[in-house]
Amino acid sequence: MLDFIRSHKRLTQIILLVFIIPSFIFVGVEGYKRFGDGDAVAKVNGKAITQQEWDNAQREQAERFRQRAAVQGQPFDSKWIESSQFKWAVLQNLINRRVLLATLNKEHLTVPEQVVLQKIREIPGLIGPDGKLNEARYKEVLAAQGLNPDMHFALMTQDMAMQQIAAPIEFSAFEPKAVVTRVWNLFEQERDVQRLVFDAGAYRNKVSVTEDDLTAFYRAHEAQFTIPEHADVEVVVLDMPTVEKNVKISDADLQSYYEQNRDRFSIPEERRAQHILIAVAKNASDSEKAEAKKKAEELLAQLKADPSRFAELAKAHSQDPGSARNGGDLGFFTRGKMVKPFNDAVFGMKKGEISDPVQTDFGYHLIAVTDIKPAVAKPLSQVKDSVLQELKRQETSKKFAEMSETFSNMVYEKPDSLKPVADALKLTVHTFPNLARDPAVAARQNPLLADPKILQAIFSDDAVKGKHNTEAVEVSPQVLVAARIAKHYPAELTPFEKVKSVVKAQVTNEKAMALAKAAGEAELARLKEGGAPSGFSPGLLVSRQKITMAGRSDLAPVMKADVSKLPAYVGVEMAPNGYIIYRITRVVTPEKTDGKLREAMSRQMTNVMAQQDLAAYMNYLKQEAKVEILVKSPAEEKAEAGSGAAR
Repeated sequence: MLDFIRSHKRLTQIILLVFIIPSFIFVGVEGYKRFGDGDAVAKVNGKAITQQEWDNAQREQAERFRQRAAVQGQPFDSKWIESSQFKWAVLQNLINRRVLLATLNKEHLTVPEQVVLQKIREIPGLIGPDGKLNEARYKEVLAAQGLNPDMHFALMTQDMAMQQIAAPIEFSAFEPKAVVTRVWNLFEQERDVQRLVFDAGAYRNKVSVTEDDLTAFYRAHEAQFTIPEHADVEVVVLDMPTVEKNVKISDADLQSYYEQNRDRFSIPEERRAQHILIAVAKNASDSEKAEAKKKAEELLAQLKADPSRFAELAKAHSQDPGSARNGGDLGFFTRGKMVKPFNDAVFGMKKGEISDPVQTDFGYHLIAVTDIKPAVAKPLSQVKDSVLQELKRQETSKKFAEMSETFSNMVYEKPDSLKPVADALKLTVHTFPNLARDPAVAARQNPLLADPKILQAIFSDDAVKGKHNTEAVEVSPQVLVAARIAKHYPAELTPFEKVKSVVKAQVTNEKAMALAKAAGEAELARLKEGGAPSGFSPGLLVSRQKITMAGRSDLAPVMKADVSKLPAYVGVEMAPNGYIIYRITRVVTPEKTDGKLREAMSRQMTNVMAQQDLAAYMNYLKQEAKVEILVKSPAEEKAEAGSGAAR
């Protein structure tokens, strides 16, 4: 399977980015299984989203990000999926999906299965030279994403239905021309500026530093001179790649699994059909349904008289926009891909037969079966790689579950060493000297150990004072870590004498900066009162478009300065380097404009407006659905942590 992904990167990316990933960007991930009861983390219309659903959604989304990174040949940022922001985003997406699904049901919005099937057929790279869907390739690509055709079909059906909610809002957004023009003029405007620099370095020889200054600075900045708590740590890790190395699949196992799942590795029977749809709503009156059925029967009479007119009559009378223009042709499809009455009729007919009117939720159908491709069993030799990959994935998951239980038990039952669990499960004991307690610092040492849960376990009283193993901590989906402190170093303030030279340099720099700023502000005040300018650099044209001062944080104040009266002056503090006065002498509007860039800006502004409108509508739908979130957001957690630190 991995070889297939590598050799079909573009095709896999198209399916990921065009048909799978957007559903997660817009509405998140929701499994197809119903999980057991658990603690509610949110409620939509009074129905709970459980902790278990949230956890599973995080695992699914994380796995999809991993696979996308692998397909695109990009590094995978495991730190992101472990963050509270990622988990919160997944929860928001779960809520959004529940809200949108509720709206779909309330508004009775659906998408005909034929339309969804046609959309799948339009995926680039899936149609073979014969113009038919290469179903084997389609299944392989989906399997690489942890999906099967039924799951993908259900996702697309839901997403296409949800687009009926979002599309009218997104495509109706517009930005007034006057606003675009105003923003463009500000973006394109150029200002001619001169600079007068008050360099802090030039004031250092004027600074006087006393011993009291140094002592006061040291005491006020003790945190800066404190060596944080850290430890030399031993670690064992149990993850899927480690388990997979020890999973061996014999030829006999492979053959047995293939025999048990032969149908799944075969090409199922396909049938090609034409249909004529006389549409009538599911909740239509009896008289409306009778009228539609009568029209279908009249067309059936014409078809019985001359079956060759099927395509002609479909183009003239069918109310299925997806197939009418093709003479009602639906192409080849497998059993179960259509609504049940339609499916039962097609797979109960012989080639060349025309059905009586078949009623579905969409109306009445006249169906003709035009071709039949019988099921074809693929020999094991053709699907060996797919079978092996699937069986190995299942066995690895099963083995991981068994080993994770042993792992958790042993690190607890043998608390004084990690060697027993490492020997029992053939794992490696890794050593990490000077592991910091601060997650930001720990991330630079080893991203795996920067997870707050593992750091909290490592620096707990039991681990520090008792020298015991930590519990098995799941730092990310299917990654368990246990650690043990070999040596602990408590936080320690560096003695003043050891850092005195550093303190003196910092105090000197601060005082020099203060002198430079004072001199600059005095000169700025003199200039604003009408004083004659002197010492300024030659003029330089700057603008938001042509940022000739790219990377300069002082550009924003220059562009925001009031230029109703010229020359205009603006002072900018550039600590620790000094202070700068800008003299704006003229404002220039270029005669020629970049039409393409202006059009692109207009589109971008419209897109932003559309996203804002959509977000506002989603907030309205959430209010209507009485959404309750029962867990703290990352911002609330940060605020509580800051409050606790302050105390």
